Amino acid sequence: MIRLTRVGPLTTLQDAGRFGQLASGIAASGPMDAAAYTEAGARLGKCGSTAIEFTTAGLALEAEASLRLAWAGGRFASTVNGKARPWPGTARLAAGDRLEITPGAAGNYGYLRFERELDLPPVLGSRATNLTVGLGGYKGRALAVGDSLEFGAPGELPPPSRLRPAADGPIRVIWGLHADLFPADLRQAFAAKPFQVSSRLDRMGARLVDSQGVFASSRQLSLVSDAIVPGDIQILGDGTPIVLLRDHQPTGGYPRIATIVSADLDRFVQLRPGAALQFQPITVAHAHELLK
Repeated sequence: MIRLTRVGPLTTLQDAGRFGQLASGIAASGPMDAAAYTEAGARLGKCGSTAIEFTTAGLALEAEASLRLAWAGGRFASTVNGKARPWPGTARLAAGDRLEITPGAAGNYGYLRFERELDLPPVLGSRATNLTVGLGGYKGRALAVGDSLEFGAPGELPPPSRLRPAADGPIRVIWGLHADLFPADLRQAFAAKPFQVSSRLDRMGARLVDSQGVFASSRQLSLVSDAIVPGDIQILGDGTPIVLLRDHQPTGGYPRIATIVSADLDRFVQLRPGAALQFQPITVAHAHELLK
């Protein structure tokens, strides 16, 4: 068992995701930074499928029995019983040992993986927390100070670690279902001018600051709702771009100009508020090669 002694906002339990439920109105959820989630698991050899996903404030916990764990994601600082440990890294905690993770230089999300599976029942085939609908994880909610997590069966070999995405450069996108509804000069401006990540971001989506006024004169479009995927860039009625993320709504009625490719979505979610970014359209074939 571990007991949480300090917890930042929106700290949740996440496994690979709850797939196949979108037709029932439930997004897959899962780790915001899938590469960091798999990297932490690969450091353990064998591990449980469920991780603690923590946010910029970090967290602290105390072990009540011997337990091996690993951490990765973002750039945070970690200590065990007050002594600095490498980031990313691993440790074996004995009963009474304390792990503390504090804010670092970059990144929004980090992950703790454990050598054993968390003793929590899967809901619709997954332990991932969907905060939007209060499903899965620990009582369907974010973790809080004082929560205790118990462990059960030994973990298994995780899938191969994914390559970390490039540290800089444009965020690559493919044109979306509704790109042709926007005039050619607006699409060119979308690909040429910078945006900023706003402070309005969570697991459902991240709004962007359009300081160059790319969408300032775009006409309001209201469409028949259709299915959404993580990475879709939706243009709201007031012209605000929003990137939809892991806990996205199942359908949307605003136009989607583009979709961030899977290979760059992890990098996008780690951009902190105020960070500048630029989009680069690529072909679907190129996106498939990046994913391979």
